[in-house]
Amino acid sequence: MDTRQLGNTELQLSEIGFGAWAIGGSWTFGWGAQDDSESIAAIHRALELGINWIDTAAVYGLGHSEEVVAKAVAGRRHEVIIATKCSQVWDDRGRVSTVLLRDSVRKEAEASLRRLKTDVIDLYQIHWPDDDKHVEEGWGEIGRLIEEGKVRYGGVSNFTVGHLERAHALHPVASLQPPYSMFRRSIEGSQMPWCVEHNVGILAYSPMQSGLLTGGFDIHRLADDDWRHGSPEFNEPNLTINLGFVEKLKPIAEKHGKSVAQLAIAWTLRRPELTSAIAGARRPSQIEETAAAAGWRIETDDLESIESLLAQREQTIREAGGHLPK
Repeated sequence: MDTRQLGNTELQLSEIGFGAWAIGGSWTFGWGAQDDSESIAAIHRALELGINWIDTAAVYGLGHSEEVVAKAVAGRRHEVIIATKCSQVWDDRGRVSTVLLRDSVRKEAEASLRRLKTDVIDLYQIHWPDDDKHVEEGWGEIGRLIEEGKVRYGGVSNFTVGHLERAHALHPVASLQPPYSMFRRSIEGSQMPWCVEHNVGILAYSPMQSGLLTGGFDIHRLADDDWRHGSPEFNEPNLTINLGFVEKLKPIAEKHGKSVAQLAIAWTLRRPELTSAIAGARRPSQIEETAAAAGWRIETDDLESIESLLAQREQTIREAGGHLPK
């Protein structure tokens, strides 16, 4: 699998990264119950396919995702680039809040190091900047963790250009992890140009829009506690419109012997500004499918067809009074 350099770092990341959100199991923003043995098998398969990095977070499963990642890479930690995140903390009732105070970031980092059973975190990211007044304080602590050798590089997730500017003024930002898919494109006009100008890597999460852009999504298969039940994209009128759009993508994908999921990921990777696209997986077969998106470049006429279909989708959603992300 091809790799791309992450911004101004020495890290060479595979074009596809393994997303470990769903393997956290059941919690407030979980995807339902998950078999750890399947999660570990999925990670092992990803490594066999040439995927060399895993993206997790302390809050995924309230620590459980990191623990599963540690089990999966035991004995081969040197082969894997591990990215995790801070700022999302929880209480004894599982209620999540955003905290970027210096002491909290330090405590989270130490806890992640223990759960991951590692001496260093390759990429440590601020998960959300919602604790706005403490962004500089939290980012400054990540800088100190880098100086101490507990973190190799610092990155951010879900940051606006304003937040990026504030962080970068204190310490170089290695990467931005934003949502980016056919349905979520706002970074093209703001964060993406800023990252290019400052040589900051971009790690796209949810390139398949949390399952919608796979060609096999079925709302009836979601667990009762799956977070997607509360997302506008998975509710009417958006859901029917989105699934209709996916049906129109199928002929484009099938023409090249690809799946819609592979098309969706390759669509994000068409942008040279991107370092990697994160593909979540709960079992080996899922990562086998999405890993095949790497190295495929979509033809110009197909890109133009997709743009036309996206414009039609957006107009239909507007006419139906549905949800369009800002």
